[in-house]
Amino acid sequence: MENISIGLLLMVVGMTTVFAILFIVIYLGKGLIAFVNKYVPEEVVVKQQVPARATVATSNAGGVSNQETAAIVSALSVLTGGKGKVTKIEKK
Repeated sequence: MENISIGLLLMVVGMTTVFAILFIVIYLGKGLIAFVNKYVPEEVVVKQQVPARATVATSNAGGVSNQETAAIVSALSVLTGGKGKVTKIEKK
């Protein structure tokens, strides 16, 4: 009977320790987030809008129509967030 009481005591102490450490981690994380949000400014990203026609080196290259070229350029712009550049279009 004594072994069961020692086991239960160890279990209670262990579970209490685990929960205490988890609460410490949670509140330290919340405190860090609050500190960073208050004292570290967020970087402002300025996007430059590039016209779709200016990004294509050769229009109507390889038998690709102007509508297809515009669709390819706009899809690439959406996927890369305006950072991509179409240099060559080949129809296979």
